[in-house]
Amino acid sequence: MFGSTTQTIYFDTSKKEQFSLTNGLKILSQKLKSKWRLLSWKDDISMLSLTPGQVYIIPGPCEKFSAGEIKAIAQFLESGGNLIVLLGEGGENKYDTNINFLLEEYGIMVNSDSVIRTSYFKYFHPKEVLITGGLLNREITKASLSLHHSNDGNELTMNLLYPFGSTVSIRKPAIPIVSTGNASYPLNRPVCAFAKAGKGKIAVLGSVAFISDNYIEKEDNFLLLEIILEWLTGNSININQIDADDPDVSDYYYLPYTCKLANRVYFSLQECDEVPRDFTRLYNHSLYTLDSSVLPNVLEAYKEFQIKHEPLQLISPQFEAPLPSLNAAVFLPELNESAPPLLELYDLDDHFSSPRIRLAQLTNKCTDTDLDYFIHEAAKILGVDDKVSSQERTSKLYLELILSQLMEFKLSSIDEQY
Repeated sequence: MFGSTTQTIYFDTSKKEQFSLTNGLKILSQKLKSKWRLLSWKDDISMLSLTPGQVYIIPGPCEKFSAGEIKAIAQFLESGGNLIVLLGEGGENKYDTNINFLLEEYGIMVNSDSVIRTSYFKYFHPKEVLITGGLLNREITKASLSLHHSNDGNELTMNLLYPFGSTVSIRKPAIPIVSTGNASYPLNRPVCAFAKAGKGKIAVLGSVAFISDNYIEKEDNFLLLEIILEWLTGNSININQIDADDPDVSDYYYLPYTCKLANRVYFSLQECDEVPRDFTRLYNHSLYTLDSSVLPNVLEAYKEFQIKHEPLQLISPQFEAPLPSLNAAVFLPELNESAPPLLELYDLDDHFSSPRIRLAQLTNKCTDTDLDYFIHEAAKILGVDDKVSSQERTSKLYLELILSQLMEFKLSSIDEQY
């Protein structure tokens, strides 16, 4: 990744998001924590003091945002912040949120639909869509080649696994980045879009499962996330304006719901004919009649062809049996193997390293601007945070507790000497 290693990524958990750093995003956390500082925010968004340059991710909100929260996010974007919004199939209707109220201000809207693959290929579920050749801007292709350290423009084809996602509608100034491709329905519709909001930037992806533990390592999903973070926080990706003005996307066409329309049959209306005075003219005797006028000719034909005139006899059928008789095939039941136990991912360094080593690692990771973060993490390593309630956890109080313990230790050692 090209971006700076001192920036912070906040993951919103205040709206009962579908995934969080401890639930469904553990692999993503392992991949990013070496270069980013990852934090979760579960309180009111308007209470978070976001600073320009930071990244705020909303992974599948399941509650509505208040007017104050939307205003706080908009001010964060206008001041230079960066935002990533991820939703899923069904859009706002399924997630019971109003995130489109914010996104529409920047020309983006997540639709209440679902993307499926029209033919089976590689993945079994039709909503696990494999997108090949879905990039809509050549600068994104160049960025993917740079991340792979490749100079050949034809060497890398970026394939994406887009699971259980929806499409995204855009209008200027928003820019489509990835489409569903030619083998999915809806056909060639955007699923990822970028937009600039004042001094900040915003990226929208229609599938929150795209970054989950089950799919982040499939195909080039993590590579696309790296490109999104680089565009938000760096200056190395400049969107090609020609591709942005004329993207290769199709109009939104709906297929008719054949099953439902079949139960709503409409008949054509026709005016009734006038009834004649003579009702006997309404009967048509030629419809059901037995005409015997040709019977004499049939009897004369027997004599001409010298065929004996007698009733037809029953001809016993002879059935051919080219195959042997079938026997019932009995197969033993195939029992599925039990799934492996669900175990959480553990960081061995965090659990088995001594406090001295963990403090040394924390010191190498932080800089002078990360003093507050360093004090909080050091307090966790030393076990000081367990002695303080969550409302009173401040850097000043942590330093006071550590200093008091050092003084008690020094006093006890002096008493033992004398």
